Amino acid sequence: MLSIGKKFPNFKKKAIVSLEMGKEFAEVTSEDHRKNGQWLVMFWYPKDFTFVCPTEIISFNDNYAEFSKRNTALIGASTDSEYVHLGWRQSHAGLKELLFPLLADTSKSLGKALGILEKSEKIAYRVTYIVDPKGIIRWVNANDLAVGRNIEEVLRVLDALQTGALTPCNWKKGQQTL
Repeated sequence: MLSIGKKFPNFKKKAIVSLEMGKEFAEVTSEDHRKNGQWLVMFWYPKDFTFVCPTEIISFNDNYAEFSKRNTALIGASTDSEYVHLGWRQSHAGLKELLFPLLADTSKSLGKALGILEKSEKIAYRVTYIVDPKGIIRWVNANDLAVGRNIEEVLRVLDALQTGALTPCNWKKGQQTL
């Protein structure tokens, strides 16, 4: 698994960005956040039309404003196609109003480059990356396929990284750094 201190791989992928007819899809690249001087949080999930995945996606969406306040681009990703993403968003009430793209890695090339594909089905593990504005991985977290992640922890770590300082155990934004 590609980890801390490594350059996040370059990519150019299709993503579902809207449910508006004719504007559903867009190309998302590794350059988008860098050219805007933004941090990137990319979270991977195993499959559309499953049970744990929508709870995570909805929670990320509920916290979208918090990521925006931190100058952070948010991207969800799986190995499903953009058309499967579209169908899922159209059929699941909680996914209809997403504010961030769902990237389609149907070739599995990005998942493979990151080293996050499960061996038998070649689906992505639940992996979250925080990437700095220069494209360097600063945090990676991987969960078992059955365990959803904690969005508050992603935000806490993002806050800590953005201080540029040493932060103690259980540090939260606004507290003293070391």
